Amino acid sequence: MPAATNRNDLIAITKKEFSKLMALLTEVDDDLALQLDEDETSIKDVIGHRAHWTNMFFNWYQQGQESGKADIPAKGYKWNQLKEYNAKLRIDQAKLGWDEVKTMLEESHAQLQNFLENTSDAELYNEPMKGGGNKWTTGRWAEASGASHYRSASKYVRARLREK
Repeated sequence: MPAATNRNDLIAITKKEFSKLMALLTEVDDDLALQLDEDETSIKDVIGHRAHWTNMFFNWYQQGQESGKADIPAKGYKWNQLKEYNAKLRIDQAKLGWDEVKTMLEESHAQLQNFLENTSDAELYNEPMKGGGNKWTTGRWAEASGASHYRSASKYVRARLREK
């Protein structure tokens, strides 16, 4: 699916992908949410991960606005260390319950939607995101941290539901 190139399309795809994910999550009970797959990952882990990474977008954006630099993907980590970062995140989120993780996702999505609705098309798409370190616009980073993550989470949840 091609990336959005304007604010209205970004808002629409973000809402659409979030709605699809939330509809799937209504089919996930506490037991299934916590059940580990062959990679020792649960639906709860995936949803917690998505909420966390959406929030990371806001950290990157703020850092870029303030200093022109951002700790992407995270302070002390490089892109080739994501496996280690995500393993640490899973440990950090291990004590969270399923309802807490769903609430985190809903709150991070609400924050993202608010940001998109209150940021102009020019701010989202006219130039690379400050601190992003590449040519991606703020809108592209927002889509990667929101709609794209929702889409991949939906794919994972659908696969787990089929195993049920």
